[in-house]
Amino acid sequence: MQHKYPIVAIATAPGRGGIGIIRISGPLLGPLAFALLGQHLTARHAHYCVFRDSDGIAIDQGIALYFSAPHSYTGEDVLELQGHGGPAVMQTLLKQCLAIGSAFGLRMASPGEFTLRAFLNDKIDLAQAEAVADLIDASSEAAARAAMSSFSGAFSKEVNAISDSIVQLRIMVESTLDFPEEEIEFLEKYQAREKLRAIQNQLKHVLTQSRQGMVLREGLHVVLAGEPNVGKSSLLNALAGEDLAIVTDIAGTTRDKVSQIIHLQGVPLTIVDTAGLRDTTDKIESMGIERSWSEISKADVVINLKDAALGDQFLDEKIAQHRSPKSTLLTVFNKADLLNPVPESTDHHLYISAKTGYGLEELTAKLLDLAGWKPGQESPWLARQRHVDALEAASNHLTNASFHADQDDRVLDLFAEELRLAHDLLGSITGHMTPDDLLGEIFSRFCIGK
Repeated sequence: MQHKYPIVAIATAPGRGGIGIIRISGPLLGPLAFALLGQHLTARHAHYCVFRDSDGIAIDQGIALYFSAPHSYTGEDVLELQGHGGPAVMQTLLKQCLAIGSAFGLRMASPGEFTLRAFLNDKIDLAQAEAVADLIDASSEAAARAAMSSFSGAFSKEVNAISDSIVQLRIMVESTLDFPEEEIEFLEKYQAREKLRAIQNQLKHVLTQSRQGMVLREGLHVVLAGEPNVGKSSLLNALAGEDLAIVTDIAGTTRDKVSQIIHLQGVPLTIVDTAGLRDTTDKIESMGIERSWSEISKADVVINLKDAALGDQFLDEKIAQHRSPKSTLLTVFNKADLLNPVPESTDHHLYISAKTGYGLEELTAKLLDLAGWKPGQESPWLARQRHVDALEAASNHLTNASFHADQDDRVLDLFAEELRLAHDLLGSITGHMTPDDLLGEIFSRFCIGK
């Protein structure tokens, strides 16, 4: 019922700007637009208007654009008021819209409600709706391109193609279930195994690309840990390419975490420099060390940084106790420029010099590898963890279907059930089979006005 009434919100970012936009969406907005602006609007034409308050005093002047359903972003009538982007102007105009619109049931939009209405009105599917938020949040050019590809429907097209292939196979299987005497012949007669293998290969390809797309979206949370003066701040500065953290030879200089997002081949990496881990009576430094342990527990990758000239500082056990079992521990020996010769790096023991840059290329390549990024295989779309989880689960059900097809006592109803489960999982990606609570979770993370 709540989607039958019009909604309104400021559609531009908070703060000052040259232009500010207020968006209204709902059924039959013509009367509301006339009550608000005092003139009839022609769809898809720009109208110069003076926006006035209830006393007829001018609030602002700008452009009014009217889009009639279904030819709009939401699939409903949409009215956009484009004025000057000052916060006071926008808030005053929004209040006037709500005052005039109260007679028409107008209310403030919830986060993501415009895009939710676009989804409910079949303007976009769920994967495309998520891509809207991903496009807004994209932190690199590569991520923005991939998000735009998802919004354009590239990902959904691949998922729907697999779903259609499964449906065709399900139709053949389930029609055969009514004739038990034909079950044995079915697999050979209709080349069901071959069709299933083709679907599995198609899904495997989409899953590989989606994992790349998830890395491009999610990135990696990397924490630099270690004793004081091993070069954590120097390494952060070297990776970021600028002086973000203060570097001195005084132990305890870094007393709180310093984080920076960097991009390696378009992949976002959040690098966190933490306070040196040691026993101390300094209250402030102790608080910083507690935060260090907290960051270590949340990391995807913990770089246990050590002074190459001093060797092992025996923090391994403590770090292992605090880090997540799902995280990766990478031991890195800094200040390799003080060694002669420099030992050769291994898979989990790297030698670098944050001062000279020695070994940094190998370290960044290792981080990309841990993120799951495959150079030269940029994803054509952005993906989320839930997409990858659904694709992996669907793949498992297809494997189960293949197992049932190969048994001597072939049971086609189990074969059909595994196909159905795989099909439902693919439908959850695009929103054809999605519970309402998941929709609420997804759209609640959007910004208001989108």
